Amino acid sequence: MKRIYVRPQTLRPVPMHYCPGCGHSIIHRLIAEVLDEMKLREKAICVPPAGCAVLAYNYLDIDMVEAPHGRATAVATGIKRVRPANLVFSYQGDGDLAAIGTAEALHAANRGEQITVIFVNNAVYGMTGGQMAPTTLLGQKTTTSPFGRNVKTEGPPIKVCELLAGLGSSAYLERVAVNSPANVKKAKSAIAKAFTYQLRKAGFTLVEILSPCPTNWKMDPVAACRWIDEEMMTVFPLGVIKDLPC
Repeated sequence: MKRIYVRPQTLRPVPMHYCPGCGHSIIHRLIAEVLDEMKLREKAICVPPAGCAVLAYNYLDIDMVEAPHGRATAVATGIKRVRPANLVFSYQGDGDLAAIGTAEALHAANRGEQITVIFVNNAVYGMTGGQMAPTTLLGQKTTTSPFGRNVKTEGPPIKVCELLAGLGSSAYLERVAVNSPANVKKAKSAIAKAFTYQLRKAGFTLVEILSPCPTNWKMDPVAACRWIDEEMMTVFPLGVIKDLPC
């Protein structure tokens, strides 16, 4: 029998620490598959900061540079400028990129830095206990918004792709999800496209990935995937937000 589904070389053969139903493990595999298929494993440098994916270097068998909380785009910028031939990407959650790292991400996009951001949006701070994040939905209950996010006191959720789309030097911005097989396939294509654009020196690229967080959403994995369809996508619609063909 022909084997058609194997572990990517870039994905280390070790157990993952993520909660059952978490989307990070899926996204790690997609990145690994893309790097293998594009033969970029030896050229790739990933910058993971704080958050649930802080241990990404245990799983992706590529060069890694750890960044302080929120500073991954700044660190990635420095690496890319001194190593322009490498593929450089950051791997950031919504609490990291859309809160403490907002300035770094915005200015990197505005300058058109030749880096890629893999932005994992699960609408909460995952690692630290499920606090409200900049992307938390209105009415969504978290440990710091037990009565639901209130637009009058916390404002609406921040839409990172739409925010960066107005900057002239952002080249490619797409929002995808990993809550179904069809969406997983589209997410992989988006990651590959972002990496391709970086190699062609098109400018700043970002792929936002809606990812389930069953533990902090207080749901089982099936319900969490359904919640992305029924709730998250109404606020964060999937699709290409900006594409400047290179």
